Amino acid sequence: MFSIFFGLLCFCVPGSGQQPSIQADDGKRYICRAVPLSGDASCPVTLLPELTVGSQEEELRNTVMQLRETILLQKETISKQVGTINELTTKLSLCASTTDDRKYDKGGSWGKEKQNTMGDVPRDPSGSINGLGKTMQGLKDRLENLEQQQSRANISGAAFPTELRDLLQRRLQDLEKQLLRKVSNLEEEKSMLSNATAAYRLKTESTLNALVERISELEKGGGDFLSPEQFKVSLPQRTNYLYGRITKSLPEMYAFTLCMWIKSSALPGIGTPFSYGVPGQANEIVLIEWGNNPIELLINDKVAQLPLEVRDGRWHHICICWTTRDGQWEAYQNGEKLGNGDNLAAWHPIKPGGVIILGQEQDVVGGRFDAGQAFVGELSQVNIWDRVLKPVEIQSMANCSSYIPGNVVSWLASNVEVFGRGAFKKPLEVCQDRLPNA
Repeated sequence: MFSIFFGLLCFCVPGSGQQPSIQADDGKRYICRAVPLSGDASCPVTLLPELTVGSQEEELRNTVMQLRETILLQKETISKQVGTINELTTKLSLCASTTDDRKYDKGGSWGKEKQNTMGDVPRDPSGSINGLGKTMQGLKDRLENLEQQQSRANISGAAFPTELRDLLQRRLQDLEKQLLRKVSNLEEEKSMLSNATAAYRLKTESTLNALVERISELEKGGGDFLSPEQFKVSLPQRTNYLYGRITKSLPEMYAFTLCMWIKSSALPGIGTPFSYGVPGQANEIVLIEWGNNPIELLINDKVAQLPLEVRDGRWHHICICWTTRDGQWEAYQNGEKLGNGDNLAAWHPIKPGGVIILGQEQDVVGGRFDAGQAFVGELSQVNIWDRVLKPVEIQSMANCSSYIPGNVVSWLASNVEVFGRGAFKKPLEVCQDRLPNA
């Protein structure tokens, strides 16, 4: 238990020892304060300022109230501490008495009158032991059942797992084969679809390119031409650097028809209006007139002389037809067949992938020209077909009743390039103006 005692000491200011009845009132007052008993009596005392009677009474009242509150709080704290000590003392006494009883109890039995858990709920040890025993027995029974089931499975089904494994393996192999066949079929379908798509794309691109080319020529008006085919190539001088070139090549052919409009007044010969050379054979197809010789047709360096005459400075429409069968050939001028023959490079197919030159004879593919064999004059509407045209078709083009573009090489301004200073592409006269009797 705790207690606090305070003592009250009164201190006075110097000169307070005199009799109050004798000493005159100097305006000072005596103040009492609480100090500990162990405190130093000689401690300095602070002199309070001058107080009035009313303020002094109020100050004393407040001090008394504070002291009363402090005492009440300390009393309440002491009461709580005493209660706690009493409770702990009682519990310790109970524990001590129980220990003594168990010490002198020979039977060592747990009786309800001897149990004291300090307010806790009592437990029965025998009940806990019985429950634990039942749990252990249940676990033991379940373990025995599992062992018996495992033993019966090992005895009765010894061969079953092997048969089941073989069956499952065969089934998996069948499924794998089916899957491989399905994958193979899908790959074949994909390949076929890809090929079909590529072919369709190429065909579409080719069609679009032809359409764009045609539209471009129409927009340009064939340059200054009335239509894409209404132009001519002019080679006014005999040199080895003026010539025209067709940008398209020839496929392999077993027959062909070559038609053109030609105008020349050169002497002693018109030169080489057309030549087609391939690797290994510069004279695969050549139409040439040099010196005082007649116009000659060369196929694979084999020669046939043609009964054509075009050196009068006027326009003429000529066509040459040839087939590999027996090397048969025909020559047309202004729609009339003037000659024919055979055994011209018989059974020789025209080789593909060569170069077509207008106005020069090729000693090597695409070059090494000879000015003495150069063409002097104008050429137009040079078309090539991979068949022998009918006479009526040739006549219709010669008399200006129709125009048939070549299915292998067609005469378009975009397909013809000119080289050399002095070579030009110019607008072509109307067809009626090109007729011999115009």
